[in-house]
Amino acid sequence: MRPTVEIAIPVHNEERALADSVRRLHSFCSECLPWSCRIVIADNASADGTREIGERLADELEAVSYLHLSEKGRGRALRRVWSRSEADVLAYMDVDLSTGLEALLPLVAPLVSGHSDLAIGTRLARGARVVRGPRRELISRIYNRLLHLTLRSRFSDAQCGFKAGRAAVVKALLPRVEDQAWFFDTELLVLAERSRLRIHEVPVDWVDDPDSRVDVLGTALADLRGIARIWPARRRERRRPRHLKGLGACPTPRPRPASPPRATSPTRRA
Repeated sequence: MRPTVEIAIPVHNEERALADSVRRLHSFCSECLPWSCRIVIADNASADGTREIGERLADELEAVSYLHLSEKGRGRALRRVWSRSEADVLAYMDVDLSTGLEALLPLVAPLVSGHSDLAIGTRLARGARVVRGPRRELISRIYNRLLHLTLRSRFSDAQCGFKAGRAAVVKALLPRVEDQAWFFDTELLVLAERSRLRIHEVPVDWVDDPDSRVDVLGTALADLRGIARIWPARRRERRRPRHLKGLGACPTPRPRPASPPRATSPTRRA
């Protein structure tokens, strides 16, 4: 059956967390969401027991499938899953389920109804409840502030691993996203804003995973390189005429009809 919502879980060497997280998410979707859902484990080049666990889960749970990629990259994994999906709404979340699953319904609902184009979980908006160390909190706030200053972004949290979008919108944006790793999220959101799409934000409950393997410094440097890459496009965007902005191409101007010949007065003879 074609699912209404497809949730991708990008993983790399996550043999310890994978089985429990997928079973929890599968149970939640079955019991608490009013739509048909599918979960896709997107394994990007794991070298531990992640593949065996993912394949076993796909055999055990009807609404779970497993996809193996030979190259690393969260953005690469999401691109592959979303490009081939037949669902109406495409979502993803981190395998550690740091974001409370209670936010999944308000994340997806405005997309199913057509009210919004993209939806993101945010840890930095009023109403969010976050438990994490001061170092990661500071880095997150500085990064998002930098996005606001350089790219004039308006979304509050680019990095929260809890996002969704209408399939038609996401697939239209994917060819324009160049990053294959952690900056993928930010670039997708920036392109959506430049296309004047509606981004819905959901304040989430979020608890930091003490076993997270994210290289905070390396990710931050990669994000800075991503900002430097797309910043010139932002400056060009500010100079473009208003009618050229958006997803669609500027309509070809219609040729003006030829003006009728003017009546000439008879030539006077001297």
